[in-house]
Amino acid sequence: MLRNSRDNLFSLGSFFPKRKSKDELVLLRFILKRFGYRPRNLFFFIQAITHKSLSNNVESESSNERMEFLGDSILDAVVAEYVYHRFPNDDEGYLTKIKSKLVSRKTLSMVAEEMELREIIRYQKGRTINLNTLEGNAFEAIMGAIYLDGGYEAVKSSINQHVFKNYVDLNRILEEEIDFKSKLFIWSQKKQFKLDFVVLSEENNGGNWLYTVQTTVNGVNYGRGTGSSKKMAEQAASKETLELIGEL
Repeated sequence: MLRNSRDNLFSLGSFFPKRKSKDELVLLRFILKRFGYRPRNLFFFIQAITHKSLSNNVESESSNERMEFLGDSILDAVVAEYVYHRFPNDDEGYLTKIKSKLVSRKTLSMVAEEMELREIIRYQKGRTINLNTLEGNAFEAIMGAIYLDGGYEAVKSSINQHVFKNYVDLNRILEEEIDFKSKLFIWSQKKQFKLDFVVLSEENNGGNWLYTVQTTVNGVNYGRGTGSSKKMAEQAASKETLELIGEL
């Protein structure tokens, strides 16, 4: 783990020697392994992993807040482009929803935790700090560092070819977050089809309800779903319908 002290070789105001220190090699290898990017100027990446709790106590240090701002904007653009090409037949509202989920604080914190970013973040130990927030912010800052070091295409390659493939379960995010019923309604409206939800059964076993719902499209039965509420049963039925019509 990187040292967090005044005599740390990661002083941002110093020039790095030609031969990299042990800590510099740890950081370089981490970025290469986790992000699929080989840093050229480690200065950017040292700043990206430096939390303000450390920079406030060491005059020569700069925190990652400005780089986090930059990385947030670059990440937003890269993910928007990814979603645009990944879902060519969906409308703006659907694309916006997917993008929001992919760049949400929850998703970024999960990705950062999976990467074990806290192992390299530089912060003042002994203070009460939310490490999940720290990791999510550092992830965005590293995106900013990659952009400054290698440009937009380098960030795009890192996200599309490495981060998404190794640390993001897109199918799980879609299943958890997307409103299948709304998607089915949008599809039926575009096709000018009549969509209905029919409650087939309502069962109460010891206070626990179980609903079974059937979808019909132009009077033809399609997906069927069950759930502890009508809403959950309709979502399950909508998902099965979307699978049956080839929209999922």
